Amino acid sequence: MACLSCRVLPEGAGAGLWREQDCRSGGILSSSSSPKTGWRLVGRGEIAKENNNRRLRSSSWIRGGDFLKNERLCVVAAPPGLALSKQHSSKVVMIMSVKATETSKILIGSGGAVLEDVPHLTDWLPDLPTNANPLKHNPAYSAVRQYFVENTDVVAKDAVVNLSTAGDGIHFRRAGPRDKIYFRPEEVKACIVTCGGLCPGLNTVIREIVCGLWTQYGVREIYGIHGGYRGFYSRNTTDLTPKFVNDIHKRGGTILGTSRGGHDTTKIVDSIQDRGINQVYIIGGDGTQRGANLIHEECKRRGLKVVVAGIPKTIDNDIEIIDKSFGFDTAVEEAQRAINAAHVEAESIQNGIGLVKLMGRHSGHIAMHATLGSRDVDLCLIPEVPFYLDGPGGLNEFAKQRLRENGHMVIVVAEGAGQELIAESVASLDKFSDASGNRLLLDVGLWLCQKLKDHFVKEFKEPLNLKYIDPTYMVRAIPSNASDNVYCTLLAHSAIHGAMAGYCGFTVGPVNNRHCYIPISRVTATQRQVNIADRMWARLVSSTNQPNFVCYNKFHQRRRRRRPDHHHHHEGQQICWTTASRVTP
Repeated sequence: MACLSCRVLPEGAGAGLWREQDCRSGGILSSSSSPKTGWRLVGRGEIAKENNNRRLRSSSWIRGGDFLKNERLCVVAAPPGLALSKQHSSKVVMIMSVKATETSKILIGSGGAVLEDVPHLTDWLPDLPTNANPLKHNPAYSAVRQYFVENTDVVAKDAVVNLSTAGDGIHFRRAGPRDKIYFRPEEVKACIVTCGGLCPGLNTVIREIVCGLWTQYGVREIYGIHGGYRGFYSRNTTDLTPKFVNDIHKRGGTILGTSRGGHDTTKIVDSIQDRGINQVYIIGGDGTQRGANLIHEECKRRGLKVVVAGIPKTIDNDIEIIDKSFGFDTAVEEAQRAINAAHVEAESIQNGIGLVKLMGRHSGHIAMHATLGSRDVDLCLIPEVPFYLDGPGGLNEFAKQRLRENGHMVIVVAEGAGQELIAESVASLDKFSDASGNRLLLDVGLWLCQKLKDHFVKEFKEPLNLKYIDPTYMVRAIPSNASDNVYCTLLAHSAIHGAMAGYCGFTVGPVNNRHCYIPISRVTATQRQVNIADRMWARLVSSTNQPNFVCYNKFHQRRRRRRPDHHHHHEGQQICWTTASRVTP
């Protein structure tokens, strides 16, 4: 789900013109929570493009709670007593462009705040009774002031805003225990499943879900689903108790096993229904979370009192919206050991290069943070920044310069970097994929090692002492560190509080250091990448003094102007993406 944008116009702006913005969210609108106290939502109509602006072309009344499905809308707010006709009024002070989807649930708060809410059991089971939260009588929490979270508590997506628009923008429902819950603990049958690749902290999340349900809410039926999604219909389950999971956080991997693929929504929900399960906790990455949303939608379609809660997992830290994913801190810390080893190897020999390949299919967060944490790295290559080998400012020239200055160097490369580069001479990028549909990557580490060795032998007539370290699976398989253990506990507890309160179809995670319930479609819409226009990347480039490969396009264009025949291919030759020069395969 993309960004929902609001723009406040001053009174008397007239005609209701506003800049075209990328707004693809929408859904349920509440007239009781209008942009300003006593104001109401009044506009609904067609949008016509006029130059680079948009204007409301026609208007009609909408009722609070109308479900606005699959259409682009204009929502305006007007002061009490003002009747809007099809002609625009100068009194209109807020215009919002929305495209609704079936699963969207949007509420408008005072001052222009927009809440992207998550589904709730009462959306399709309106007569569900509530129960008092047993945490009221839990001695561990009896001394905590204001322990319960109000249903009106929200967290802003953006912490830094302009003073003139403070209070506007996207918000998410704050996570935490509620005063009233929609499950009696003795009726709860919960299950936990882990999917996708390994990540430090999986066992910690499992442990804390079990212990949280058991000790805080008194739930006694908790099951572990073996082997990922297919375990719902092809494997046995394990009864999970605090005693059983007591020390699993000290081990790497997942005690439940995992797999990719195997998602069959009908079979999975059939199994959930047959077993009488009413709380499903799903731990996995973006593909897993999309599968969780399908399970939620099917449970909703069948009218089941089943909560589906997602705990986002990716070691690459590439999940959008949330501050970071669990296991990331552990991965960065473990990567330091590989970088330190590479540095020792490189500085111990003439013309020594230590090359470390780290995880990061589509984003270079681990590589960037490990580089900044180490300070021994001379060059960091990530998927977001294409690099080239030959020519001014290229990798080979930089390596030669750094070896002359220091006698050694350390290179860190994310596994997804340079894939287009390798594909030019090795294979098609889209030729293979795994069971989850992820593109299988070509080995940039081995390819880069060979390219560097060949270049130095050919150009400088001297060998290169290169040591290649690939700690990928060592990093994935270790237990989580103390920081991630605490984080995993907060994720698990936030998930069970939300499930007991009847929220469903959500992913839990911290936004601006406050845990929230986020619509699954929000976190799976895009992947977070390193922002190379951000100060963090600038700090890295300043630290390593590496070439600014962002300027590659300018270099490539200059090269083209000098070689007007660059686009002519000769038999047995191809154009190398790195240098725009012919190479023989």
